[in-house]
Amino acid sequence: MSNAPAALLERLLAFDTTSRESNLALIDFIDDYLGSAGIATKRFYDETRGKANLLARLGPAGDGGVMLSGHTDVVPVDGQAWTVPPFCATRRDGRIYGRGSADMKGFLACVLAAVPDFLAAPLRMPLWLAFSYDEEVGCLGVRSLVEHLRASPEKPAMCIIGEPTEMKPVYGHKGKLAVRCAVEGHACHSAYAPQGVNAITYAAKLINRLSSLGEDLARRQDPRFDPPFSTAQAGIIQGGSALNIVPQSCQFDFEIRHLPEASSDETVEALRQYASEELLAEMRQVAAGSNITFQELSRYPGLLTDPQSKFARWLAQWSGSDDFSTVAFGTEGGLFDAVGVATLICGPGSMDQGHKPDEFVSEEQLGRCMAMLDHLCQWLKA
Repeated sequence: MSNAPAALLERLLAFDTTSRESNLALIDFIDDYLGSAGIATKRFYDETRGKANLLARLGPAGDGGVMLSGHTDVVPVDGQAWTVPPFCATRRDGRIYGRGSADMKGFLACVLAAVPDFLAAPLRMPLWLAFSYDEEVGCLGVRSLVEHLRASPEKPAMCIIGEPTEMKPVYGHKGKLAVRCAVEGHACHSAYAPQGVNAITYAAKLINRLSSLGEDLARRQDPRFDPPFSTAQAGIIQGGSALNIVPQSCQFDFEIRHLPEASSDETVEALRQYASEELLAEMRQVAAGSNITFQELSRYPGLLTDPQSKFARWLAQWSGSDDFSTVAFGTEGGLFDAVGVATLICGPGSMDQGHKPDEFVSEEQLGRCMAMLDHLCQWLKA
């Protein structure tokens, strides 16, 4: 393997692009790298102008071609027991350690390292490069880029998202809906608990109902996925101020990870009905101001691309593997697919290392990714 992807990965890992931070320093680096090769780019900023997506096109103008897509943000390292500096590349035993090495700056480094070869080809159809932000918090950032593609008369026909799949092609994943439920009760001294409305108690009833609804979801199964059914779970709960005060407020965040062809809205609506038709009447008998509200935090659709399509057959040739599968984690793939860009997932590294301390990607995996990009380049040649 050329040293180029490893050297570029070292540069990318030095940027702390945790989702709560700006990604602009990394975007500036990529923009300068592409600009020095004469490649024009387009940015899509968030409302604060502290984060941005970047879109570039190589080759001829026009519709069609292939897009290589990846996110620039990473998950936090807080509370994790790292033995190497998380935002500095450490090379050891054929591995490159650092936050985001697997998920998914290794792929970004390979894409950048392959740019000179794509430029020298030349290409018979466009090659698009997409770099997004805030994927790790619900695929939020990429949406402005997606809307640009939706409105544009020219957009790619196919997309490869380089999430870590050990360079095995992936054709599907579940969708996700994240919701915050806020329960407002009535506080009083705990010695007179019946005079209050315990927000934690009613939040617990809602969580129990969510669990029951999850059991209903498990009855519809699709063996292509693991687990083979939609799931529902509460992940965060906050409430109460002191043990001797009946808590007035409680909120919890829950998610539904649903099969691509299933809907999460029915589950949320069932929980809303339980809140409005059973719990609120009971709560307001004690305190008229009691309330339960639901706020959508994020959502993205599932992905289910035909593994027998021409695109899938081509990706099998480029990646050197026809071991198609699905993955448990989500991507922006369903968003691209919804605007007419057929999408598959294939990238270096394993999600077994992603989001963990001492995250790494192997140099062997980077080499296989470079080989895939070389095969793609040969296919795109004029």
